Amino acid sequence: MTNPLAAARTAIVTGAADPRGLGAGVAEGLAADGWNLGLIDLDGDRARQTAVGIAERFGITAVAVAADVSQRASVDAAVTVLRPQLPPMLAVVNSAGVAAGSTYLELKDEEWNRQIFINLFGTHYVTQNCVPDMVEHRAGRIVNISSVSALKGGGRMVGTAYSASKAGLLGFTKALARELGEHNITANVVAPGPIKTQMLGEVSPEREAMLAADGVLPFIGTNVDVAEAVRYLCSPGARYVTGHTLNVNGGLYMQ
Repeated sequence: MTNPLAAARTAIVTGAADPRGLGAGVAEGLAADGWNLGLIDLDGDRARQTAVGIAERFGITAVAVAADVSQRASVDAAVTVLRPQLPPMLAVVNSAGVAAGSTYLELKDEEWNRQIFINLFGTHYVTQNCVPDMVEHRAGRIVNISSVSALKGGGRMVGTAYSASKAGLLGFTKALARELGEHNITANVVAPGPIKTQMLGEVSPEREAMLAADGVLPFIGTNVDVAEAVRYLCSPGARYVTGHTLNVNGGLYMQ
């Protein structure tokens, strides 16, 4: 039987503008495996620069468009622009996200809503736009980037709104796996621990040692570590893995 994932296909990656971020690392990893790319980010100009660089390095087609994933109309418009320029959208990696570490007693509705709408609603809006291509071709990979905070609570560093939004992705993904499995579509989660990205900020050797001390490995991760997990889940080798949460956290949380 022909494997549709071996043909020309596109992965949609959100939050991929910053070269240091999870999305850009994921996009590079998928490009190395031959995926064409549709990049969606609030910073369209920077995302286009990232797309051009990746396309030149890996010889794939990469198109970027600006969109606010927290707004349904913005996501709909972005995918409408991307679809005619690219092969079928057979993978989506939702890595766009924001965090703020207010204590619960200090948490304002605006901050709660922003994190829920970007981290959770945005994942839904983007995924729902891409699933029709997967159903049509009877093949697809959905990977949602959650967080160790969804599994153990985020504490002061990221707060309750972030933890709640990322925990929502776990149930959302399991439900997708059950509903879409008959179409040969898998849905999985990658739950990173501390990762050297712009969200974490500058990490001194002393702070890295402190963060690593909560796990069992003497270092914290990079966007490459997350990208490798996503590459596996989007590969033909992961065809029998669905509804799973893959922890990439150096042993900070074990299941």
